[in-house]
Amino acid sequence: LWARTSPGRPGDRPPATSAGTKEPKDTMRLRETVTVDKPLDAVFSYLSDFTNTTEWDPGTVATVNQHGDGGVGTTYLNTSMFLGRKTQLTYIVREHEPGRRIQLRGENKTLVAVDTMTFRSVNAGTEVTYTAEFTFKGSSRLVAPLLRPAFVRLGKQAQTGMREALNQRL
Repeated sequence: LWARTSPGRPGDRPPATSAGTKEPKDTMRLRETVTVDKPLDAVFSYLSDFTNTTEWDPGTVATVNQHGDGGVGTTYLNTSMFLGRKTQLTYIVREHEPGRRIQLRGENKTLVAVDTMTFRSVNAGTEVTYTAEFTFKGSSRLVAPLLRPAFVRLGKQAQTGMREALNQRL
């Protein structure tokens, strides 16, 4: 859930340039970067355990590991509050490259979410780029454009929460 938008479909890598392109009305991509003075391995270990979202994502009420060791194929049930409504998504880890990248795909009847975190060492710390891509399904596609400001606000809150959790817990 992040703040800068760019065009694309869930799971796509960002294009080299997005000049003149528009994002489909039923899809949004939010991206933010967090840099902390913490070792890459510790940051990756903490954030790749998706159950820790309760400590840094303000919308998350609970995340439960339903099956797996955190690697590819691991399934999580995420319960979140958004605009006063409780919603659940089942996430599956699609990519897990220790120290480099993790990608999860979450889905319910109204939404597909693809969350990707990339990691790199910088100076004495770690830079995390988090991209959240949302594709709305069914009738929720009609209200998707109206939800963008709320998603952007939640993304900024998640960025702050991630930075604070990494600095306090590691």
